[in-house]
Amino acid sequence: MKENDKPIPTWKHKLHEVIYEADTPAGKFFDIAILVVIIISVALVMMESVSWMLLKYSWEFYVAEWIITGIFTVEYILRLIAINKPKRYIFSFYGIVDLLSTLPSYIGFIFGGANLLFAIRALRLLRVFRILKVTRYIGESRKLISALKNSKAKILVFLFAVLIICVIAGTLMHLVEGSGAGFDNIPLSIYWCIVTLTTVGFGDIAPVTPLGRLIASLIMITGYGIIAVPTGIVSAEFSKAVDKPINNTQACPNCNEGRHLDDAEFCHNCGYKLNV
Repeated sequence: MKENDKPIPTWKHKLHEVIYEADTPAGKFFDIAILVVIIISVALVMMESVSWMLLKYSWEFYVAEWIITGIFTVEYILRLIAINKPKRYIFSFYGIVDLLSTLPSYIGFIFGGANLLFAIRALRLLRVFRILKVTRYIGESRKLISALKNSKAKILVFLFAVLIICVIAGTLMHLVEGSGAGFDNIPLSIYWCIVTLTTVGFGDIAPVTPLGRLIASLIMITGYGIIAVPTGIVSAEFSKAVDKPINNTQACPNCNEGRHLDDAEFCHNCGYKLNV
């Protein structure tokens, strides 16, 4: 343990075990309870967007929203209290998500009234970000996130190659088809190429010349192969992660670092003793 890392009281250790870990019955219960609240909250946000439901159950939605906001506020505060270095949590991905999940209700309350700004009403829709909190309670999400990170460079190179294909094919279609078929400019032609390559096919622009249709056919066939490439890249990295499973849910009570090995006794980031 480093000298500047203050010892954590027993009650704080217990609180940390419940909130940040899932190896104990209390921790599992806490995770399941929060998961249920998240699902209910997101369902309420969706139902609230339905006009007749909002008119009929506006008061019920209002009360339920503040109850859920209160639960998430208490959770956020407890997460800050449970670790020695709360900044690690505040500026982490989940810390930002938790804050975005809670703030809209308070902002809507402060700026509420008869002349509520549209921007503030739209901001309340950020409550749907609470669905991102679910990933914290799904162990397999760590493997998926790790696979995506490891695949980042390969996917970026692949997307750059696809962009080059779209620029070349779009320019070619602009030259072949021209304004008469709706390919008025190169950016619009590139848009058509992207839509065609991804097999979406809106049909707002279509080639009319034989050569243009031949090029479009080649782009469509290429699209099927291109779609499979990112899936294969991520799947390969995911299979590597599965070969080395990590079941440890321990999070450091000092710096909130996770991803420890199953037999780890000390944090690999700050050296603090874990709740083994």
